[in-house]
Amino acid sequence: MDLLYSNDRRGAYPPSWYAATADALAPFPPLRGETRADVCIVGGGYTGLSAALHLAEAGRSVVLIEAHRVGFGASGRNGGQLGSGQRMTQDSLEKLAGDGAARVLWDLAEDAKALVKDLVARHGIDCDLTPGVAWAGTSRGSVDGLHRYAEHLAARYGYEEVDVLEEKEWQAICRSPDHRGAILDHGAAHLHPLKLALGLARAARDAGVTIHETSQVHHIADGAPATVQTEGGRVLADHVILACNGYLGGLNRKVAARVMPINNFIVATEPLGERAAEVLTQNVAVADDRFVVNYFRMSPDGRLLFGGGESYGYRFPTDIASVVRKPMEQSFPQLKDVRIDHAWGGTLAITVRRMPYLARVAPNILSASGYSGHGVGTAIHAGQLMARAIEGQSDGFDAMAAVPTPAFPGGAAMRSPLLALAMSWYALRDRLGL
Repeated sequence: MDLLYSNDRRGAYPPSWYAATADALAPFPPLRGETRADVCIVGGGYTGLSAALHLAEAGRSVVLIEAHRVGFGASGRNGGQLGSGQRMTQDSLEKLAGDGAARVLWDLAEDAKALVKDLVARHGIDCDLTPGVAWAGTSRGSVDGLHRYAEHLAARYGYEEVDVLEEKEWQAICRSPDHRGAILDHGAAHLHPLKLALGLARAARDAGVTIHETSQVHHIADGAPATVQTEGGRVLADHVILACNGYLGGLNRKVAARVMPINNFIVATEPLGERAAEVLTQNVAVADDRFVVNYFRMSPDGRLLFGGGESYGYRFPTDIASVVRKPMEQSFPQLKDVRIDHAWGGTLAITVRRMPYLARVAPNILSASGYSGHGVGTAIHAGQLMARAIEGQSDGFDAMAAVPTPAFPGGAAMRSPLLALAMSWYALRDRLGL
């Protein structure tokens, strides 16, 4: 079974609130016959579109191949949070990689945020970019840890964009009885993810990138040149970029052993009107501290966009709305009577340590994936880093690639069952308040 087609119709965006509120580009033609390029990019999400845009701006001929539509995958379905730092916290990175490497990774993460903001401004991408992302704690111990982390960022990295909020202060902003306090990062932001992806695709097209949609790649042969084969044609290229994330399938075993697809789900309620103040009194995005993170924000038309719940098989649940309603009502029991108008799922990808996996899998083939729910900035930045590496400026790519990324126990065959078992334990722990 192929994740590309397990839950979605070929060449169509999922019926999400994002798809309902974005103007799709005219379809790009499928690949037919043989073509030649300096660089062939497999995958039309944030990573691939960013790499394509930056390579085209550097004067390279670029062909981008997408199995469905540009922005079809996690790039067009996610929670829309442009967070600070890496997915792993800085204190954890200091222990893993040392203070010097942790500082480099922090600076790269700040570059990622700045890159997204610059691309939005430079290419006039209307994607509702708004500052403010909070992390909320559901226990006193968790809140204390968040507050210590904010102090650590200020003391060690000079990052002073974070407000430290006790329960009463946070309740004035977010009306969830599940929360005991928070930190609010004004340097982070939230946005409409599909509009961002479509804006990047438009910019790449205008820069001269040749884009082919509804063209699934089923084989890649390295060499000089490398060959990228689809059902309708092939591309001969000096360099190849794998930008498939959770939809990689069997295209590369080394990456597949370290990057695992998982499914996550989001709903959009009916417009809440005056009841929006029962959720948030400021236009910020929020994520909590649970192992399976709940995340939410208000849409410009007054809906609660709430994400929660994960699955590890190929199929989405038949009733996504009921799956997400449970954590939504845990966070906001006052919304039990609210109608859900949109419910959708998406496939992202994680690694064991929740840090992205960047690698040179062959002399002329680069890969970036495994953003672990932190991909809005990281994926776009990874695309730029791979473009720079092809241009001979590999410092940033090498720094990210140096982060140890172990394979999942049992490799690709056993990673999903083992993770599902672990996730069941963490879900039970959350319910019992352990």
